[in-house]
Amino acid sequence: MAIDVRGLSPLLAVFDMPTSIAFYCGTLGFEILKTSAPGEDFDWAWLRLGAAEVMLNTAYEKEERPEEPDPGRAASHSDVTIYFGCPDVDGTYALLRTRGVDVPPPVVQPYGMKQLTIVDPDGFRLCFQWTAS
Repeated sequence: MAIDVRGLSPLLAVFDMPTSIAFYCGTLGFEILKTSAPGEDFDWAWLRLGAAEVMLNTAYEKEERPEEPDPGRAASHSDVTIYFGCPDVDGTYALLRTRGVDVPPPVVQPYGMKQLTIVDPDGFRLCFQWTAS
């Protein structure tokens, strides 16, 4: 018998939840499915865009949060890339540009995937990709 998996929802530790929500919902278009508390002051959120899901959790409890993000912690986030299946990579690029995102144009990789990679406010890389035609 195989394990019945119905999706994937990575959990990302974020420094500032309002900044991350503005990016994921306002810029990328994710919707909030659930949060750890009602209103706008929460430490965990479950988001969805199409069939893709992401969870965000604050990296620090409010009383322990430093004034600025730890550069060492953020630097390690560059090791993480989340890939989203995105049939219209060029359209996504155009949309992000109209929303003020400074993103390089999509590239076709030697293995045949057209990819558009951006970085979120915490340094996680997000790649929107599809098979190049």
